[in-house]
Amino acid sequence: MTNKEIKIAYKEYDSLDQLEQYDRELAEAAIQATEGSYAPYSKFNVGAAVMFTDGEIVSGANQENAAYPSGLCAERTALFYASASRPNKKMAALAIAACQNGELIQSPVTPCGACRQVMAQYQTKSGIPMQILLIGKKKIL
Repeated sequence: MTNKEIKIAYKEYDSLDQLEQYDRELAEAAIQATEGSYAPYSKFNVGAAVMFTDGEIVSGANQENAAYPSGLCAERTALFYASASRPNKKMAALAIAACQNGELIQSPVTPCGACRQVMAQYQTKSGIPMQILLIGKKKIL
C-alpha cells in the first residue's frame, strides 16, 4: 500500500474589486454570459467565459431542453465554442457564474463531473494549467 496526498491551494476574494484586472474582466464576462442562458425548467442561469493566453475572451451559457439530458452546461458550451472557433489557441482560464431571478447567487457553483473532464482535457491540449474562477456575490474562488 502507498499513502498519497492531494493538496489544493486557492485564493478566496470578497468581491470583484479585489481581482486583478484580467481576472475581473473574465469574471464579468461570465456574469454577462448568464444572460444567454436558456433555462426555462430550472430557472438557474449559468454563464462561463474562457480566456485564451492572448487575453481574448469567449463565453457560453447553459442551454436546457425538454428532452433531458439533451441540454448542455455553460462550461462545456464555452469550452466547446472556444475550441471549435479557435482550435489553435491555448485556453488559460475559465470563469463560471450563476444567477437566479436575475441576481448573482451568493456562493459560487462548481462544475459537474462531465464539465471537469472536459476542462481537464482542454488543459492537457493547451499544455498549461487552466485557472478556474468560481464567481459568487459573497465570495469568489
